[in-house]
Amino acid sequence: MENPQPAVHRTIIAVDIEGYGDPRRTNPHRVAVRTGLYSVMRQGFENANIPWANCDLQDLGDGLFILAPPEMPKAQFVEVLPPLLVAGLWEHNSTHPAEERIRLRMTLHAGEVAYDDHGVTATSINLAFRLLDSKPLKDALAESSGPLAIIASEWFFNEVIRNCREIDPSMFRLVQVSVKETMATGWVNVIDRHVPDSVSRAASNLPVELTSFIGRRHELKKAKRLLSTVRLLTLTGTGGVGKTRLALRIAAELREGFADGVWLVELAELRDSRLLPSAVATVLGLRDTADPAAGLAEFLRDRQLLLVLDNCEHMADECAALVAKLLAVADRVRVLATCRHVLHAEGEHVLCVEPMAVPHDVDASGGRGAAGGKRQTDAVALFVDRAAAALPHLRFAPRDMAVVKQICVRLEGIPLALELAAVWLRVLSVDQLLQRLVDRFALLTMGPCTVQARQRTLEATIDWSYELCSPDEQWLWAQLSVFPGGFDLEAVEYIGEVEHAPNAGVLGVLTGLMDKSVLFRQNGAFCGHTWYRMLETMRVYGAGKLAERGGEQEVRLRQAEYYVALARQYRCDGFGPGQLEWVARLRREHANLRAVMDHCLSIPDRASRALDIAASLWNFWYGGALVREGYRYLYEGLELCHGYTLVRAQALYAASFLAIQIGEADLAGEMLAELTGLAERFGDERLRAGYAECSGMSAFFAGDLSGGAELLERALSGYRAAGDALLEFNALVLLAAVYFFLDDPRGEAVAAEAVTLTERHEARWSRGYALWAVAIHRWRSGHPREAASILREAIALRLADRTLLAFLFEALTWCYSSAAEYERAARLLGCTVAVWRQSGARINETSPYRTFDEQCAEQTSAALGAEVFEKAFTGGAGFGLDEAIRYALDENPLAAGG
Repeated sequence: MENPQPAVHRTIIAVDIEGYGDPRRTNPHRVAVRTGLYSVMRQGFENANIPWANCDLQDLGDGLFILAPPEMPKAQFVEVLPPLLVAGLWEHNSTHPAEERIRLRMTLHAGEVAYDDHGVTATSINLAFRLLDSKPLKDALAESSGPLAIIASEWFFNEVIRNCREIDPSMFRLVQVSVKETMATGWVNVIDRHVPDSVSRAASNLPVELTSFIGRRHELKKAKRLLSTVRLLTLTGTGGVGKTRLALRIAAELREGFADGVWLVELAELRDSRLLPSAVATVLGLRDTADPAAGLAEFLRDRQLLLVLDNCEHMADECAALVAKLLAVADRVRVLATCRHVLHAEGEHVLCVEPMAVPHDVDASGGRGAAGGKRQTDAVALFVDRAAAALPHLRFAPRDMAVVKQICVRLEGIPLALELAAVWLRVLSVDQLLQRLVDRFALLTMGPCTVQARQRTLEATIDWSYELCSPDEQWLWAQLSVFPGGFDLEAVEYIGEVEHAPNAGVLGVLTGLMDKSVLFRQNGAFCGHTWYRMLETMRVYGAGKLAERGGEQEVRLRQAEYYVALARQYRCDGFGPGQLEWVARLRREHANLRAVMDHCLSIPDRASRALDIAASLWNFWYGGALVREGYRYLYEGLELCHGYTLVRAQALYAASFLAIQIGEADLAGEMLAELTGLAERFGDERLRAGYAECSGMSAFFAGDLSGGAELLERALSGYRAAGDALLEFNALVLLAAVYFFLDDPRGEAVAAEAVTLTERHEARWSRGYALWAVAIHRWRSGHPREAASILREAIALRLADRTLLAFLFEALTWCYSSAAEYERAARLLGCTVAVWRQSGARINETSPYRTFDEQCAEQTSAALGAEVFEKAFTGGAGFGLDEAIRYALDENPLAAGG
């Protein structure tokens, strides 16, 4: 070469496909394998922020030789890249036949690389291939079920791996490799599908990314660096700039660095700032307590986790106060917040999220400047990606790309604006799109100077989408803004009004909003209903239009009436074949239910509707770990709604029932005194039975077993007379429990009757409680293994009812202790305490249950010794809910060891 290039120190990666030449692989199979390899490698590199296009590649037929860009940090190839490759390999292998599945051997090395007339030259490359073909590496992959085995050179191990923060060097095993009649050292590690418990997928609630993540490399790098040292990082920026998406990607990339996981708390739907600590506690699986902030602080004291608080702007002061309290006691907790403005919390570091980079070779006025570089900016890349998603067969000619650049400049690189604009390529050309944007901005040059320019630009984009809607679409958009949690067609048709196109109906107008990307449909159907949502920015915009136009009170009244009817329907149908579907639907409607009840409680003459909803949902609050929230709505509604009404009487029953669960027996007594008067006033047998049930339950929990049994027997008779199957079932289970603690043989028959009732009504959720009642009596009669089998049958239903699961784990603990399986009993006792904490109920603290738990703990501890007992108990208490269920069902590897 006349001008040889100087040698550069490069990261060297070589990969080889295991068994590529296997005769069972035909040529089509090999083509699929090679295509899959390129796809996995390219996606892995890009997701690791290693530019695939900037790598020097050599196709080896059965593998690849890669020289990474010299500027890339070498730690990236061992900390970030391998897990991404493994994920890609498992995804590929899960969708291809055996002949097309891929398992890889990979070498990591680095050294001086030069170029001459023959191409790449370096002695370090020879070592990389020797390591790749070494017997220890082949043996390691053969002995593993994982898809990837890595060998690092001695230099790479000593200079890179040993200095990585996120990698434990002990995961690599020292091996000797023969190289040209000498021995070289390598370090082998096999990456399996199983993630360590400390960073398991259960230790995160981050949503799966549904669209590709574009750009933000600088922000990602800076945020990750900051979070390695600072305790609170706030991403600020205007609405629609991509704060949430960036925060989720940051959290995902940092997940493995937090032993107790990363947890997303979405605040956009939360309107009552008093519920902020409860919202965080719910995400972390804690029960709803009287002082949730204190409970959070205590729980987080020894945890190492990342908390992501998303959309803090409407309760910034409360978020700042809570974060300060938590970080003051939990020195290994980090908080990543997104907010449109600074939280002003102590120790806060701020990262301003700017709009995406736009081309600099385009005149902002619309003219074209210099040709500029060929590489796409982030804004152009995002626009092109979203346009392709909207119109898969779309291809941009060179002239079109010039117009696309102008569009991106006009929209100032704001992601939401780009995404909304890209969708319009379904019906407009890029030239038409650009022209409409120019007209739109011309009308907004006189916007209020008190609003930031970027905010005006985003509002201009949404204004533009709004004005392209028909009058009916605009009005429906505004009306649907009252749903913070999304909605189904039934809700839309109930509250929505169509004024100008009655023949199209609400469904036709809804379709128009879908086409214009004002709404989007969530994947799948929920309880047979399609579910729709708006981006929060779009919903807030619609709420502004609703306030401007007027009629908000009428819309919210229709919404309240809809949810009153829905809650009453649940009360009627909730003990039947659709029981599980009803519970799933109410969970999905939770944010809407909150919004409706909050609204009704804010207007005195509508408060009775909130009370009606809360009372009808009493057992949803109980089973959904929402006991205190349900009780709060009932209590506030009762404070506002006086008089002799049936709704108040039903709410008194519901509030008394929930108050007893959380240990507020005195308040329950006051409400029951009023309830019995209303029951007699109305001559209502169901209310009389409700008074007897709650009074009996209160006596039972206080330790008066005989008195409790007498009252519950009266309640059972009353419910049967009233023909209320749900409440009859409730009384049967409570009565079976009292008989159990009384050692009354009638309990087995009562429990069996509860099972029969669930079978007759096909009530699958309630069946879990009935099986519990049967099991505890089988245990009491000296059959612990049979009882344990029944309990596991109930646990295997995997119902999302933490109170039920707490009962089941508790009884299973008694069974294992009786069967002398003490270590297992100790671990399950820890699980029980953890699940009771999550349920929000305090039944385990009542006299009968507490006595049995203490006896079980004493017996188990005496058999194991205090140290072994404490270790097993602590291990069980640290389980997540899914992990506890797997352990109880012998699906957890720990089960084999007791």
